[in-house]
Amino acid sequence: MGHGRVANRLAPAVKRGIDIAGAAAALAVLSPVLLLVAAVIRAAMGPPVLYRQRRPGLRERPIRVWKFRTMTSARDDQGRLLPDGERLTRVGRVLREYSLDELPQLINVLAGDLSLVGPRPLLSRYLPRYTARQRRRHAVKPGLTGWAQVNGRNTLDWESRLELDVWYAEHQSLALDLKIMLLTILRLLQRHDVRPGAGAEVDEFWGTQGPPAEGPRALPVEEDERPPAVNMEPA
Repeated sequence: MGHGRVANRLAPAVKRGIDIAGAAAALAVLSPVLLLVAAVIRAAMGPPVLYRQRRPGLRERPIRVWKFRTMTSARDDQGRLLPDGERLTRVGRVLREYSLDELPQLINVLAGDLSLVGPRPLLSRYLPRYTARQRRRHAVKPGLTGWAQVNGRNTLDWESRLELDVWYAEHQSLALDLKIMLLTILRLLQRHDVRPGAGAEVDEFWGTQGPPAEGPRALPVEEDERPPAVNMEPA
């Protein structure tokens, strides 16, 4: 068996080891930050401080990701959630701009649902809207940061963002992961590619069919969104 073949077989185990070590170290180092953020959220918005949301994971299997709460649960007179931009609090806006709301997902990394590096897990309702190529982003485990995040983040249009995710899935390597982690730290320090709305006003991904003729361009994000009835095996 050649050295290259052995390296390829060991790569997933090495990547998992890096995930565990990196997430554990980050949780230890950032524990004061996590406690401070939790205290601020509780004082500003009240409990709960954390929430879990269902997202597609590896091979589109549903997982639940942890996040710090950034929005209220305000509803209209008919009991429907208000748009995300109206529910996003001032504290939540700051947390999103610095990606602090995603720090609890280090727990997901330890649990094996996420990796440190991989395509970001998007909403479950997007699954039927992907093209066959776009669905290939789920051939690898989703991550805290990814190739799209260091190449434009939420300033990208959906087609470009998803194509970068697919490119990563097709070229994943430990060297690429290291490059993405280093670029992520640099982008966060420089605050590159951050929209003023912290992502709350980004249009919904509607796929090739486009948005409905009538209705909002973006639907509110539910805490426990139900997965769509689609084939969960990759195309």
